[in-house]
Amino acid sequence: MIKNFTDHTANLRTYLAWIRTAIAIMAFGFIIEKFDIFLTYIEHSLGNEGHFYHFKSAEVVSLTLFIVSIIIVIISTFQFFFFQKTIESEKTVKFNATKTVLLISALIVLLGVFLMIYIGFQVVKH
Repeated sequence: MIKNFTDHTANLRTYLAWIRTAIAIMAFGFIIEKFDIFLTYIEHSLGNEGHFYHFKSAEVVSLTLFIVSIIIVIISTFQFFFFQKTIESEKTVKFNATKTVLLISALIVLLGVFLMIYIGFQVVKH
């Protein structure tokens, strides 16, 4: 039997949840970029140049989503290995994941605010 097996599996489940979140954020960025490419293709097919509004901000949003997802993967990986080492340690360690949780939460909140402003700007332009 693996020592502290339930702790290790809980750590792994948490890590995989962060990875799934990062993949979902990355996929959302990919969808935004693909939709902009789709609109460009439709516009050229219809011969209606200037019918759809295109902004470089779609590329910026997609890139931002990719960067945030990569940051989440990096932070969660470091956190996973830190907790793995801590679980195996014989020392009593004070649990303090506040900085990591605040950093990832702040990234996601900033991303949400950025997307809200981006979508609001798109709605006002139309």
